[in-house]
Amino acid sequence: MAEETKKKVVVVGAGVIGASIAFDLQRRGLQVTLVDKGEPGRGTSFGNMASIALDFAAGSGPSTWKKMPGWLLDPEGPVWLRPSYAAKMLPWFLRFLAAGRPSRLREIEDAGMSLSQRALGDFRAMLQAIGASELMTEEGCLAIYETEAEFAADRSHLAMMQRYGLEFEVLSNGAIQYYEPALSPVIAKAVLLPDNKSIRDPYRLVVKLAEAAKAAGAAFVSGAVRNIERKGDGAVVVLLENGGRIEADSVVLAAGVHTRFLAKKLGEPIPLETERGYHTQIMKPGISMRYSVIWPARAFMVTPTAGGIRVGGNVELAGLDAAPDFRRPRVLVRHAQRALPGLKLEEATDWMGHRPALPDTIPIISPSSKMQGVFYATGHGHLGLTYAPTTARLISDMVTGIEPPVDMRPFRIDRY
Repeated sequence: MAEETKKKVVVVGAGVIGASIAFDLQRRGLQVTLVDKGEPGRGTSFGNMASIALDFAAGSGPSTWKKMPGWLLDPEGPVWLRPSYAAKMLPWFLRFLAAGRPSRLREIEDAGMSLSQRALGDFRAMLQAIGASELMTEEGCLAIYETEAEFAADRSHLAMMQRYGLEFEVLSNGAIQYYEPALSPVIAKAVLLPDNKSIRDPYRLVVKLAEAAKAAGAAFVSGAVRNIERKGDGAVVVLLENGGRIEADSVVLAAGVHTRFLAKKLGEPIPLETERGYHTQIMKPGISMRYSVIWPARAFMVTPTAGGIRVGGNVELAGLDAAPDFRRPRVLVRHAQRALPGLKLEEATDWMGHRPALPDTIPIISPSSKMQGVFYATGHGHLGLTYAPTTARLISDMVTGIEPPVDMRPFRIDRY
């Protein structure tokens, strides 16, 4: 196809979502320009927990309102709200609690699992297409429980997995150490999730995607996006802070939590908040691990990735501008050392990033309700890496006029 006849698409945001979309659109024969103020993969995607997590879990449930005071008052709990940000979070919290109603919860689980059930296959296909299949591990994930009470508290999640046909195996006693010898004998129960794979280096993945898109003919523009406009002839114009203009037939907004500022300018504000997440990357951990490990009761994860072991998770609600509180990852490391008593903290670095979170847990993957030619791919929360290839396929289908293989109504931007 001649360059001048190719449909032109601008993808705003060069994290794992945007880079996946750019690659998928470019290989379908469109002319893609990927725009970001930084280098591909250097934002939130740089520090994710490298987990392809198929066991979708809604953030809110019928009893969440009872748990929230304890979460918010415990400085070492799974959720920490800075008092100075509490008033700004109130409207989001009310929507979050409403999403936990029993009738709404089943709808959210159906929507989330409609993506999760495609995720592993779409991921393998994408990795093969960019020549990077080796970036995915073959080992799964172990969910661990220190007590029988912790395990019992998670039974509703196991029942949900069973309902959607996800494979898992409950382990006890010595079987746990058989799979992962580094785990402490204090761990009473574990659940093996064989299909929850890991990525050996999530930053490298985004770089490979951007390189593959570029090799196929995509362009990269460095700059911050100021606004989106539509011309009389139907073209969509991306306006940059430096005065630059990029005209296209379509624009995909995949800039994580920053997408909310552009959405507001387009007249469709979305309740997109930042769940600040922390990790500690340990390059000399003193142990080796085959499996990633997640401790649901303490809301953190340990993953062998990026040449070492990464400890991360938890949620801090403090907005975009507050300085990082690096006491948070210290708490996570301490919890991790209880599960993995041989874990050492040598050659370690801390990091903080901004997960784009919507109150009902499921992302926006949708055409704009206000401006033709504009599409959204944001709000993936803790599942940005997991859903990246599937989101890319669904957005590419919508941009090119193909009926997506998933019911897209739950992911529309005007659902709030």
